[in-house]
Amino acid sequence: MLAKRIIPCLDIRNGKTVKGINFENVVDVGDPVELGAKYARDGADELVYLDITATHEGRKLFADLVKKIAEHLNIPFTVGGGIDRLEDADLLLSAGADKVSVNSSAVRNPALIDRIAGGFGNQFVVVAIDAQWKENSWTVFVNGGRIATDKELFSWAREAQERGAGEILFTSMNHDGTKKGFACEALKELSDTLSIPIIASGGAGSKEHFVEVFEEGKADAALAASIFHYNEIPVPDLKYYLRKNQIIVR
Repeated sequence: MLAKRIIPCLDIRNGKTVKGINFENVVDVGDPVELGAKYARDGADELVYLDITATHEGRKLFADLVKKIAEHLNIPFTVGGGIDRLEDADLLLSAGADKVSVNSSAVRNPALIDRIAGGFGNQFVVVAIDAQWKENSWTVFVNGGRIATDKELFSWAREAQERGAGEILFTSMNHDGTKKGFACEALKELSDTLSIPIIASGGAGSKEHFVEVFEEGKADAALAASIFHYNEIPVPDLKYYLRKNQIIVR
């Protein structure tokens, strides 16, 4: 069995790390370069940096920030936000990112997944999906959770895999920032349906939630933000707890 991964997520707005609840009420929580370096020292397996308003505001890509991050990290990191062309992915990977994450742009233009996977390889492509459970189905949203689409979580995830996604990063908008646990039932269905790794996002609030997401949700990796940013659950403590509960971690 592959070791489960712990991934702090840093949402970026105007060059700062921020955090909100249910994608709203966003507050500043620190410098992304310094925070990333701290997480690397603490034993995080990977990091994800998402420019959460890049698509919404049409802002230029944050390649300069990516270069600074790469200079201070010795663990893999993924970047996303506003990537809508093969050239955008090339720019970020050349700046030092290990993977790129596409979300809204891939929903609008699914062939983007094919192009990035074809140009760089599946292992460089993470397809992020923000979805909300409403009216007995998981509806996919774009533009940082602002706009509902006609896509459904599981069918879109299958299409993303077929087009060349190397991983799926699923964020439950219902759970995001609530600290009440991950969407384990949906995650298990994703894991059972797909052959690529699933990264769970949205809802982490306790060490027990991570055991649940790995055992019940069958996730390959778990991503969280505020519990790490505010040092509510330090990464070394979490990994020690997971090992005690027979979860294989690095």
